[in-house]
Amino acid sequence: MPLAVSSCLVLICGAMGLWWSGSIRPDVRWEISDFHLSAGVDDNGVLSTNVWIELENGTITPITITDISMPIPGLRLLPPKDTDDDPAEITVAGNGFKTVIRRLVIADCAAVPHEPQPIRFTYRTWLGSGSSEVTLDPWQLTGSEGQVPVAWQRGLAGVVCNKAVSGEF
Repeated sequence: MPLAVSSCLVLICGAMGLWWSGSIRPDVRWEISDFHLSAGVDDNGVLSTNVWIELENGTITPITITDISMPIPGLRLLPPKDTDDDPAEITVAGNGFKTVIRRLVIADCAAVPHEPQPIRFTYRTWLGSGSSEVTLDPWQLTGSEGQVPVAWQRGLAGVVCNKAVSGEF
């Protein structure tokens, strides 16, 4: 009986250690920086911007992000070019940070939802792979009534679309 109990304790401790280390379920924090946002219109009239995605790995296990997607009406995240400057996969060291730049097309400014939308990502650790979603915190826009919370994707589209029509790009 003591052998069975000690074996169960070892298994439980091992599973807790793997969970805590991020090997089973990573702890990745995301943020999209609005500091670098600019608007660009190409020769075909397509409005786009570079999105700076800041990743933070909150565990001791390195994680490789194998895909980032955001199926959001009015927006289209372009796939990476798989170059040194635009890698298809991004590895973030344990307790590390990484900034990823992706091109985002704003196909329809008015169609971007007002409700927060998730970013989907697939990942790989040494123990396996999986997928997850993250919904970013709202942006704070300054208006006549002070700071107003706005869904992150709506705030991003608003900034880029306003820059495009005002000629700031």
